Amino acid sequence: MRILIVEDDVEAAAAMERGLSEAGHLCRRAADGEEGLIIAGQAEFDVMIVDRMMPKMDGVTLVETLRRDGDHTPVLFLSALGEINDRVAGLKAGGDDYLVKPYAFAELIARVEALSRRRETGSVQTLLKVGDLEMDLIGRTVHRQGKEIDLQPREFQLLEFMMRHAGQSVTRTMLLEKVWEYHFDPQTNVIDVHISRLRSKIDKGFDRAMLQTVRGAGYRLET
Repeated sequence: MRILIVEDDVEAAAAMERGLSEAGHLCRRAADGEEGLIIAGQAEFDVMIVDRMMPKMDGVTLVETLRRDGDHTPVLFLSALGEINDRVAGLKAGGDDYLVKPYAFAELIARVEALSRRRETGSVQTLLKVGDLEMDLIGRTVHRQGKEIDLQPREFQLLEFMMRHAGQSVTRTMLLEKVWEYHFDPQTNVIDVHISRLRSKIDKGFDRAMLQTVRGAGYRLET
């Protein structure tokens, strides 16, 4: 899950990021509301964790701005302000949940994951599109520039994951866990073999290579 943490307390934000990363989530941090607004406009996130009281732009104003701009990413407010009126104000601004500080980290993760599930069940995506590459999740077909590309089941899973994370560096660990469901490194070249096969199918014969190797990091599907 991709999570944006908007928190001006550096130590609190670092601890949150560390815990969420250990739970298998990808995190980015913003130090205030203005930076959070910029980052939210540059990338797609599954959930945002937003502190209410911040310099430059407070959390309520940030979320109100995002909602006016058509960004409906689920938002979990964090705040030391725990009165009913404070919670109501956060929810009316467009927040989806509200957690009062101090909080138990296990509850934070549970609420974040619940927001993500709620979003997934709320809108079922059946077509993925990255540049001139299209994937029909129901028909299980892939086309590039109108040309059908024949993929094996594992290649299809691999490409689906890459398309859902287009423009981002995807690590070998992420692929092993999400595509092969391995929670350990089998010390084989299984990923390299499948990446090579997938690259030859979606890039060969086209004027632009989309599947890139990111040295020392993993792979990225260019948008």
